[in-house]
Amino acid sequence: MTLSVNLNADMGEGFGAYDIGDDNAILKIIRSANIACGFHAGDANTMRRVVENAKKEGVSIGAHTGFNDLWGFGRRRIQMKASDLENMIAYQIGALQAMAAYAGEKVTHVKPHGALNNMAAEDEDYAMAIGRALKTVDPTLIYVALSGSEMEKAAERLNLPLAREGFCDRLYDDNGNLVSRAVAGSVIKDPKVATEQVVRMVTEGEIISMSGKRVKRRVDSLCVHGDEPTAVALAAMVREGLEAAGVKILPLTEMKLN
Repeated sequence: MTLSVNLNADMGEGFGAYDIGDDNAILKIIRSANIACGFHAGDANTMRRVVENAKKEGVSIGAHTGFNDLWGFGRRRIQMKASDLENMIAYQIGALQAMAAYAGEKVTHVKPHGALNNMAAEDEDYAMAIGRALKTVDPTLIYVALSGSEMEKAAERLNLPLAREGFCDRLYDDNGNLVSRAVAGSVIKDPKVATEQVVRMVTEGEIISMSGKRVKRRVDSLCVHGDEPTAVALAAMVREGLEAAGVKILPLTEMKLN
């Protein structure tokens, strides 16, 4: 049986006159784009540009929803009512849907960003709030959720399409969650190390934690952080390594999920 996986990247994370990451180069490697929706990064012009370029490359489009935290790039943990979070997610999805309409495209997945992603991985209320927003705005939206997390459980509980996510460029703890960026070495910058990690994830269904523990995880989609200076080289080697291992790289919309 041929293995398949999706390769996604966080992008559109500049703001106004400022660009972060080489979105155009990454779009030629990945198969699904998580586009910032104006809260942690991004703006209307950036969103429209990335959507149109993604369409040219045959890359599926998703909303990269985050905390309203431009100053902290969405990487600061914020406590709020679940109902407020739900509205915030729905608002951001709607913004990207509007920009996608200009290109005649459809938003097909949602992936939380940064601190929100980390908190929702462990917090049932946050995970469910995100899921309720997806289900209300468009129940066909794919919930991209850290494999083994509360978000995965929320997607299953709400009967939403689910893509279990792994990370190419991050280390994991013994519980299968991402190691905090505050910990030295938690971000993988060496393309060879990243490639070894993801090939193991896909072909053997396991993650090796920072301490060396083997953690079993199913992975449907793999993320590269587009804002990292090493992103393009890392994504290219990861894709090459996966294909050399016989893994087919597909858009999320063509994956057999759930």
